[in-house]
Amino acid sequence: MKAGDGGNGCASFRRERFIPRGGPDGGNGGKGGDLILQADAQLSTLLDLTYPKPLRAQKGTHGKGKDQTGRNGEDLLVRVPVGTLVRDDQTGEVLQDLLFDGQRFVGAEGGRGGRGNAKSATPTRRAPRHAEKGQKGEERWLRLELKLLADVGLIGFPNAGKSTLLSKISSARPKIADYPFTTLVPNLGVVTRGEHRPFVAADIPGLIEGASAGAGLGLTFLRHVERTRLLIHLLEISEDPSRNPMKDFHALNQELKTYHPSLLEKVQIVALNKMDMPSVRERAADFEDSFERMGYRLYMISGKTGEGVEALMDAVSRALESRLDERNEQ
Repeated sequence: MKAGDGGNGCASFRRERFIPRGGPDGGNGGKGGDLILQADAQLSTLLDLTYPKPLRAQKGTHGKGKDQTGRNGEDLLVRVPVGTLVRDDQTGEVLQDLLFDGQRFVGAEGGRGGRGNAKSATPTRRAPRHAEKGQKGEERWLRLELKLLADVGLIGFPNAGKSTLLSKISSARPKIADYPFTTLVPNLGVVTRGEHRPFVAADIPGLIEGASAGAGLGLTFLRHVERTRLLIHLLEISEDPSRNPMKDFHALNQELKTYHPSLLEKVQIVALNKMDMPSVRERAADFEDSFERMGYRLYMISGKTGEGVEALMDAVSRALESRLDERNEQ
């Protein structure tokens, strides 16, 4: 991004009939426009900025004679989703975290306009014949990362039914299909449940082993999990004999740990999906005891029919409210 350059000052002298030695009257140059990033709750992705393109604010115009100051350049306002993290591309330094709707950050500051010779005059130098040039606007490369602001993250292997569950518990309508990696960008849905506080759930793109190293959509998945307060492991009984809910659960947690150990400190709730399928229902009891020995209740649900979803949401609401009460006490 490139902020606007400041306009040059003007070197001019007042020349009017019957007014000898009118003195300097060169005006100042206008300030260059700033390049401003603003969080906008109406946006949900950074797709508008996917393809690199220079963002340039307007230059300030030059000063003129008769003490005419140049016009300031217009600021360029770039809207980004709430939850966007702004980094310096060269150093990796976090410059700003845009967490609130309407929050602004000046990504590049416009150059100051140069002074005209009218402003350079002094008691000892009454007729300066030079003017200052305007300063160059700031120019820099920024890296924008979107980390969704959600209370609950739905995580699981591809095609585990995360989008179907989100559509069942909220008004969100994510793309649903019978092939892996249907979800390419995270989807958000607001869950409202009677006397419980509403919360925001995010359907995170599917995880595969090696996601923490960038495999598949791994980094897209993991950066959004950082901001959630609770994780729902959505598991399934696969026809692939090398996979089962227990192995998938450990694989998911291993990727969380590899990406950042603090992710394992989040509250985790485990749900076994697709109970509407007879083959899944027959084998589900085999894994229930295994998860209970690990300290987890295994919720049996069907995102398609809604079976068990109400009990799962009750558990999520209680866990969120418990964490909120603990934080208030602290």
